[in-house]
Amino acid sequence: MAKQAATAVIKSATRPPMRLPPLPTTRDIVKLYRLNAAKQLSQNFLFDTNLTDKIVKSAGNLEGAYVCEVGPGPGGITRSILKAGAAKVVVVELDKRFNAGLRLLSAAAPGRVEIVNADILTYNLAKALPLDLAVPWEGDPPNVHIIGNLPFNVSTPLIIRWLEALALRTGPFVYGRTQLTLTFQKEVCERICAPPRANQRSRLSIMSQYLCRVKHCFRIPGKCFVPKPDVDVGVVHFTPLVRPRIQGVPFKTVEKVVKHVFHLRGKYCRKGAAELFPPERQDLLEDLFTVSEVDPTVRPWQLTMSEWDRLAHAYWDICQREPWVSNYDFRTQKGEKFEVPPMPAVGERHT
Repeated sequence: MAKQAATAVIKSATRPPMRLPPLPTTRDIVKLYRLNAAKQLSQNFLFDTNLTDKIVKSAGNLEGAYVCEVGPGPGGITRSILKAGAAKVVVVELDKRFNAGLRLLSAAAPGRVEIVNADILTYNLAKALPLDLAVPWEGDPPNVHIIGNLPFNVSTPLIIRWLEALALRTGPFVYGRTQLTLTFQKEVCERICAPPRANQRSRLSIMSQYLCRVKHCFRIPGKCFVPKPDVDVGVVHFTPLVRPRIQGVPFKTVEKVVKHVFHLRGKYCRKGAAELFPPERQDLLEDLFTVSEVDPTVRPWQLTMSEWDRLAHAYWDICQREPWVSNYDFRTQKGEKFEVPPMPAVGERHT
């Protein structure tokens, strides 16, 4: 008991103070440094501390956590992360105009804020934090989080890039099942979280949900941002799954199948899937649906995750059997000569 008490005292003494000293408000910092939102960077500021605190609370318990914040801007969410008790916050901001305000936070929380000026689309988050924070994938998620009020113009390509890194366990996922708490425009948020048969079900739904448990936390009205965007904003929390819902198929292959089938979203699955193969080899399309046992006359948004799993495996098996199929792209090879192997004789068909 005495040893436990001593340990608790040591931890309490070394834990960084949660309360920040008096600082100018985020709104005042924007005025002080004349930080007008850059339209080309899709910048929208959130000054309401109740909302920034609520975003951070959606990430879970951050006491002693290591956080990478994407696009901190003037630092509203950064303050809420620090107040929540994070041990370290690495802020990745492309726009150097915000450095002066972020340095005020760094000075107010010594040793707890690191400013990185970089493009989040190219920055390797595996460099942001010490690798000794890594934990086994099969265990609980690490005490590492990604939080961000994402610019609308990068949100979709960025989440796809992170999902690929998750599948490969690279980038921020070298630490384990790193959780993400991110903002998206309402429509994108609804697509990410849409269940089967929902009108919003899309490519983003499948790619997100086959790798993560996703939760739509809450909605933020557009009027809460400065400048006011034309749409409302949603906050989504991602928890990577220990075992993906589609296993044994490369991420790029899953992405290709989902992308093509959803290309003609309102049509039968067969119509979009047909673009996976040359017109001369529609026998392979028949194989796809026969082997996967998926009804080719349902719409893409009606498919369950189990059916997507079977489609992805059936296509991957075809690619293993006929390697040239993986290189076929109807968009780039339309009008170009593509050497398509002839349809095999009936006796030579693989089953």
